[in-house]
Amino acid sequence: METTEMDAMEEEEPQPNPNSLKRFALKNSIQTNFGDDYVFQIVARDDWTAMAVSLSTNAVKLYSPVTGQYLGECRGHSTTINHISFSGPGNSHILHSCSSDGTIRAWDTRTFNQVLCISAGSSQEVFSFSIGGLGDYLLAAGCKSQILFWDWRNKKQVACLEDSHVDDVTQVHFVPSDKNKLVSASVDGLICTFDTVGDINDDDHLESVINVDTSIGKVGFLGDTYQKLWCLTHIETLSVWDWKEARIEANFQDARSLASDSWTLDRVNYFVDCHYSGDDQRLWVIGGTNAGTLGYFPVNYQGMGAIGPPEAVLEGGHTGVVRSVLPMSSKQIGTAQSQGIFGWTGGEDGRLCCWFSDGSPETNRSWISSEFVMKSPRTCKKNRHLPY
Repeated sequence: METTEMDAMEEEEPQPNPNSLKRFALKNSIQTNFGDDYVFQIVARDDWTAMAVSLSTNAVKLYSPVTGQYLGECRGHSTTINHISFSGPGNSHILHSCSSDGTIRAWDTRTFNQVLCISAGSSQEVFSFSIGGLGDYLLAAGCKSQILFWDWRNKKQVACLEDSHVDDVTQVHFVPSDKNKLVSASVDGLICTFDTVGDINDDDHLESVINVDTSIGKVGFLGDTYQKLWCLTHIETLSVWDWKEARIEANFQDARSLASDSWTLDRVNYFVDCHYSGDDQRLWVIGGTNAGTLGYFPVNYQGMGAIGPPEAVLEGGHTGVVRSVLPMSSKQIGTAQSQGIFGWTGGEDGRLCCWFSDGSPETNRSWISSEFVMKSPRTCKKNRHLPY
């Protein structure tokens, strides 16, 4: 059963200069289920008519990102879902998922039926996947120390890279500006770049290796031509690299302390993700507290490098660790009903929270929410989230 807790009474805290703030508030909160299920990841369809939410119940639920309406669910994985992603234009109704059950599955979100299942083997776990290559027919998957490739059109495995990493491959991404290049990252602390043209093998197609020196959780692209990478590790460090040159641009070994010292709220316990705006060419690292408060901390990765005070604070929606953030804007969605929606968040309290602007005309990049919702009576786990 889906339940929605709508806006509760707002408790406004005095601000030093309220005219300088553009306020964000909690629009609504959706309880994804009854019990102790987690929200792992939230992703949006290309046309923003649906968003998919992976849960610790091994199911994926779909909602409207504009109204929060529950649309249906996709169920088939037998254990943890590690990554979900919609296809691009032309097949945007197809949702892909991978799991520790060793499979990658495709779902038609119009009917919620499974339309494809590829197995990496019963002894494998699939932590990440990406679609690219010539004609976008290559499916790459990060597994236990291996990167596997299939031609998704016929489900035939075409390659296996097993010498470049020695531990779980947590991330694989085809480069958006060059779909023949694949970047991988692993618990072994290495970021590798491969050329996927021809018969793919470790000896001839490994182009560069970056040693981050600690277990890698997430990486993502930034820059005009996506030539740079941000990297978040399992010990909460942040670094920025030029992957083409295998050169470090900025290294924040004390990222949590820098973020914590820049605000007056509880200490930042973990980082959820990074967000890069191509229009502004700006990078934010999204940090959270164990109580569920989030901050968008701007990252200056040029020169000496710095992590600044948060430019957005989302407070009062969650009661536990936040796992995923989906930023959105009316420019992306193009519907009047979405005006003012900042985005969605999900976490270990099993909640989906929708945040929106109060419509203030202020344009200062400083926002805070002091909106609160009724707390769920059930006990929420406070322990640190697992790497994946």
